[in-house]
Amino acid sequence: MVSLPQQAGLEENRAIMSQGEAAGRCAAKPQDQGWAWMVLLAAVVLQGLTLGFPCCIGVFFTDLQHEFQASYSETSWFPSIMVAVLHGGGPLCSILVKRFGCRFAVMLGGLLSGLGMVSSSFCKSISQLYLTAGLITGLGSCFSFQAGVTVLGYYFVRWRTLANAVASTGVSLGFTLWPLLSQYLLDEMGWRNTFLIFGGVLLNCCVCGAIMRPIQLASGSLPQSAKPKEQPGSRAEEAQLSNGASPHHPTLQQHTKRTKCFQMLQKYLAFDIFCQNKGYQIYTIGVTWMMMGFALPHVYLVPYATHNGVEERKAALLISIIGFINIFIRPFTGLLSGHRVFTGRRIYLFSLAVLLCGLSNFICVISAEFSVLILYCIILSIAMSGVGALTFQVLMDVVEMDRFSSALGLFTILESITLLIGLPLTGLLVDITSDFHYVFYNSSFFLISAALFMGLSFCALEKKNKLRDASKAHLDNPSRYQYSETSTEPKAESQSPPAVEYITSI
Repeated sequence: MVSLPQQAGLEENRAIMSQGEAAGRCAAKPQDQGWAWMVLLAAVVLQGLTLGFPCCIGVFFTDLQHEFQASYSETSWFPSIMVAVLHGGGPLCSILVKRFGCRFAVMLGGLLSGLGMVSSSFCKSISQLYLTAGLITGLGSCFSFQAGVTVLGYYFVRWRTLANAVASTGVSLGFTLWPLLSQYLLDEMGWRNTFLIFGGVLLNCCVCGAIMRPIQLASGSLPQSAKPKEQPGSRAEEAQLSNGASPHHPTLQQHTKRTKCFQMLQKYLAFDIFCQNKGYQIYTIGVTWMMMGFALPHVYLVPYATHNGVEERKAALLISIIGFINIFIRPFTGLLSGHRVFTGRRIYLFSLAVLLCGLSNFICVISAEFSVLILYCIILSIAMSGVGALTFQVLMDVVEMDRFSSALGLFTILESITLLIGLPLTGLLVDITSDFHYVFYNSSFFLISAALFMGLSFCALEKKNKLRDASKAHLDNPSRYQYSETSTEPKAESQSPPAVEYITSI
């Protein structure tokens, strides 16, 4: 995703999509050499600090419950808000980066993250924690992460693929180290002092941002695409002006506002693609439904283990095991899925990985022994690696690349909604039943049903498209099918899709 930081990683692809445009406007001198590698190191640290951080929330779950006398449902709102804002804040971060630049956005995000955690250490109620650690820290992490990935497009051209792959390892490193550090500080100092220290640690995002110094625009380097284009609705405005309407006329002003609002929605939220593209529609609905149960094991695994007698240090180690295995398995999965054999079939690999995630949850139901939970973490991390490597690749397969950024905006906002409500609803179920097994039953239900829905729906859609294309081709040129089985003429070069490769991380 997939872990919580991997889920949050759905925002990274929005940032990566802007790298191509960014690189075209940069001076060539500092790219792929010198200071660029320091920027890459800062990006690795940045991803570990931001996307890796939510994975440690489960370590504090029980202590926060006792401190505020809160139910499982009330306590689970805290991590769900943090992760949902990390996802849903993507469009806002894009506007911020465009207006003030990547360096400012990264440092502002670090400041917000640190401020949120420092404020959390003084909270007197669980609802205050929703605002400080949930909203403020989540938004700050979103700003720092997305802007930090975007700046790599300025510094890397030839080695951009390698840079993105190396930067993504920070997620798994953070996922491995944060739980261990959290458990140690919690045992030594308590959760309030730990949150205070975390505020200082997250302020290091500002240091990473300071390293990411902007590259001056080269003279005349603006691409032709940067030239202003005629906006939709401009013809209507010109027609009204030519008929004598004043530009300050109330009706014309309202029309202009509506046009600009429509343009903004069209740019960042691709509702037209959702209505017209069946593949995007199926995939978005499937992933949105999947997220209802995707984050549950990562938040409730530590409380479940300690509730069944596992030592707290060992319980925190379970999350680190998942992150450690991801460091090695996810790059291999990404390379495997990029093979030509799987071209056009990655959605089925993705559905299989989601299905394996759902089935693996039944291991926890069988037994809560530490050795069994280790086996569960190994299988879950392998499945999560597949989901993490394929999420954006599948999205690129079903959406045209020139509309990918806006399609990703709607995609992340919809799944952030289910991330927000999934954890509290399951917590409410645990409060009612007093049985942790329902966490894993619930997760399995959403994951398995989402995997079957996506796999079967794409299979039916593929068959329907093949029949339609064959019927259309037969009607357009019936003599071809009467006298010739195959065409020996090569396809026009303009018909081949552009070769675009993206390395993403969730």
